[in-house]
Amino acid sequence: MGTPDFAVPSLTKLVEAGYEPIAVATGPDRPRGRGQEVSPTPVKRAAQEAGIDRILQPEDVTDDAFAEAVADLEPDVIAVVAYKILPPKVFTAAREGAFNLHGSLLPKYRGAAPINHAIMQGETQTGVTTFFLEPSVDTGDIILRKEMDIGPNETAGSVHDRMKVLGGEAVVETVQQIEAGTVDPQPQDDSQASPAPKIHDDDCEIPWEKSGEAVHNHVRGLSPYPGAWTMHDDTRLKLYETRRAEGDGAPGEVIEADDRLLVACGQDAVEVVTIQQPGRKRLDARDFLNGYNLEVGDRLGAA
Repeated sequence: MGTPDFAVPSLTKLVEAGYEPIAVATGPDRPRGRGQEVSPTPVKRAAQEAGIDRILQPEDVTDDAFAEAVADLEPDVIAVVAYKILPPKVFTAAREGAFNLHGSLLPKYRGAAPINHAIMQGETQTGVTTFFLEPSVDTGDIILRKEMDIGPNETAGSVHDRMKVLGGEAVVETVQQIEAGTVDPQPQDDSQASPAPKIHDDDCEIPWEKSGEAVHNHVRGLSPYPGAWTMHDDTRLKLYETRRAEGDGAPGEVIEADDRLLVACGQDAVEVVTIQQPGRKRLDARDFLNGYNLEVGDRLGAA
């Protein structure tokens, strides 16, 4: 069960390992992309390419009809990767258990946006965890973890793309352990838990009053989506890539705006590498400055 691109390697690696699912559950076909053409989810597309014919696409996973459809399949195992929160009437249908793949080293970063929050907090390591489903979200007994490093300038997008491959490996290993009867479930230490809730637009505003390191982590943790933003007068600018730099000035003050764009923070500064104004494409800072009036002494984020 899964919907976005993050779940595709888990499906394809299961098939490659000889564990072709008897059915796949994914989101409904929706209008997608710039043309808003109705199209399948990435997981549905991958399932069709793998020759999987039985595809469930419930509008509401809490609907009794979906629970009945899953129960009728008599599944041994249910593997969940980037899907909706399932009610017990669905996941208890699996004879050997249902498990979820989560994009952090649980119990850290429980919630909808673990990759973003880990980077925004300056973590240098993350990973994936598989755990047995329970009614409360992201709290079930851990089956296995796989670790990966986070580079100092790495964005949420690049971590996501590496993590989805690592996640696919973890899903296959989890199924193998369940099949072999070698799973040793370990309870999570709730005292070590930290939240990673869904990110809203207000959360993306750049906190120039914080250190250059914190601003840098904020920007890369939200890149490429949903994108960190700041105001310049009445224009909202989105930043996608920065570098830590030295410099002094009031928080949000532009201190260089020629060969490079340097902005002061509460401590030190950041160099803006990639930036975008509304209705335009993303640009390198130098190209952006050639077409946008931003001068030394201007303040970003100022009311």
